[in-house]
Amino acid sequence: MVRSYHKSFNGFAAMITNQEREKLKKMEGVVSVFPNKSLKLHTTRSWDFMGFKESIHRNKTGESDVIIGVIDTGIWPESESFNDHGFGPIPKKWKGACKGGKNFRCNKKIIGARYYLKDQPSTRDIVGHGSHTASIAAGNKVVGASFYGIAEGVARGGVPSARIAAYSVCSEQGCTDDAILAAFDDAIADGVDLITISIGADEQMSFDKDIIAIGSFHAMEKGILTIHSAGNNGPNIVTFSVSPWLFTVAATTIDRRIIDNVLLGNGLMISGKSINGFASNGTKIPLIHGKFASSPTCPSEKDAEFCFCLDPKRIKGKIVLCRTSFGYSAGLELGAFGSIAISYEYEAQVVSYPAVGIDPEVYDVVLSYANSTTTPSAEILSSAGFINNSAPIVAEFSSVGPNMQIKEIMKPDISAPGIEILAAYSPLAPPSPDKRDKRSVKYNILSGTSMSCPHVAGAAAYVKTFHPDWSPAAIKSSLMTTAKPMNGSELAEFSYGSGFLDPVRAINPGLVFDASKDDYVNLLCRIGYDTMKVRKISGDKSVCSSSSLPMAKDFNYPAIVAEIEPMKPFMINFTRTVTNVGFANSTYKACIQQHSGINITVVPDILKFKCLKEKQSFVVHVVGGKFSDSSLVSSSLSWTDGTHSVRCPLILRVIKVGA
Repeated sequence: MVRSYHKSFNGFAAMITNQEREKLKKMEGVVSVFPNKSLKLHTTRSWDFMGFKESIHRNKTGESDVIIGVIDTGIWPESESFNDHGFGPIPKKWKGACKGGKNFRCNKKIIGARYYLKDQPSTRDIVGHGSHTASIAAGNKVVGASFYGIAEGVARGGVPSARIAAYSVCSEQGCTDDAILAAFDDAIADGVDLITISIGADEQMSFDKDIIAIGSFHAMEKGILTIHSAGNNGPNIVTFSVSPWLFTVAATTIDRRIIDNVLLGNGLMISGKSINGFASNGTKIPLIHGKFASSPTCPSEKDAEFCFCLDPKRIKGKIVLCRTSFGYSAGLELGAFGSIAISYEYEAQVVSYPAVGIDPEVYDVVLSYANSTTTPSAEILSSAGFINNSAPIVAEFSSVGPNMQIKEIMKPDISAPGIEILAAYSPLAPPSPDKRDKRSVKYNILSGTSMSCPHVAGAAAYVKTFHPDWSPAAIKSSLMTTAKPMNGSELAEFSYGSGFLDPVRAINPGLVFDASKDDYVNLLCRIGYDTMKVRKISGDKSVCSSSSLPMAKDFNYPAIVAEIEPMKPFMINFTRTVTNVGFANSTYKACIQQHSGINITVVPDILKFKCLKEKQSFVVHVVGGKFSDSSLVSSSLSWTDGTHSVRCPLILRVIKVGA
């Protein structure tokens, strides 16, 4: 026996043989048996960029009553982002415990802590990832936070007055299914209001085998919304977390980028990408091209230029210039002072010695200079921030759709900042990917959908402070329908979802698309899950009815998605139901963004409400001509009453049947 689950659902994890597994599967009352897998971590200016200023209207009492469960690598309780100065009593609804292990103390900010790994018997974060995500969602306001002076300013979470419960399920080696499911079990029973989890696998899988889908289903049933990172396998690999009850988040840029400048010996300044905290002090360092720094046994000139065979004696105390990013690690390993190497990464990474990644065109400029003199030199300056007017743009690493499990459900759901985000960190963790990096920092700059996920968690918590009785689906709808439209991606909504997060508008969306546990069960039945398969997810006695169920395309989701065949005319109807949460007496008119080649109509095109919580349904008719294979048709429907604008994306994916 490894562990048992008995609080929010019944089950256990154990070491068993294949023969024992087959026996268990046949036992009455056993819903499912599946192997324990290892998942990966998906690795503050951002809130201001979203228009979510410190001065926004807040429900302080409601915010201090919200509890965010963070399932991650733990948390660093001594961080300024998590002190409890000025916090009142712990919410009475809290039923959890502080079981953080030796030398771990909770407070009125971190009100709960649990750990699940035998080789790491503490909730104390030694990786840094969990502290980072927790502070993005609900960290205190900290003035003067920075990474060696880079990105200096006020670090704060989306809901600074909210409470945090930390569940440590990951080590540097990864995160296991049994630990994650145990954390969901505890978090639900402890009484958290939301769960943020920036962990996932590299592929989509059916929901009955997806531990995060199963855990978050039980959370949804108890009124808890789970926010999940889309993953960092973009742009060519579909996102992992695709269950309709999960809130899946893609990553974008913000209006600040971090660059590093290099001053060449001839006075020319070139720019590249790195988060370099090392001060240069005005000293020029000898620059050597990999071609002239290779060992005598180097097989080719190309290998030398790529820095595949550097001679430690030739690069010692020098900056090495390399045609590939391999030069960064090679220079570090073999004792170079620093490196300048071609990098195709969009985001800057923390480096453990003076280094900068440059574009191929810039590399040619530096190489030309190096070849023009017998004593080339360079000075790698400390990194700095600059204004990025092109933001928000979806990060290249952000995993994309479509949803291969339910093609009618759009994934990802929404986008939020995930590139070069400053937030709290563990001083025990190396700030760079280099395990030999001995520096200790309180705040670090990371990129990933891991960082975008807690932004949405903070925004969802903000909405919940004003609407504590809203369902997970209603909160999700409010954030999706008020998101700012985006563009600039060939995959359109399959890369950025409904758009860019806008927390301020989300507290007053006007209308919401709601859904219940029964709606999700019916959807699973409709897409082909039988009763036994549904019970593997729900853990209860849910039954797939033999009566007619709504089509998957008519599931009440705040996005409309369908697949059509290439070069064939089509006609599709979609049904949706909205609930009035705006003005009691209100009239909404349909506003359609038409797309060439299709005609969209809505019946009725006017919705009149007489009271709050009133529900009304409508049908969207889409008629079109012939589209080429693999094309994407992107449009939208908005309901407006003069104050609110409730936007719903409409996406048609053109694909051959069976493809």
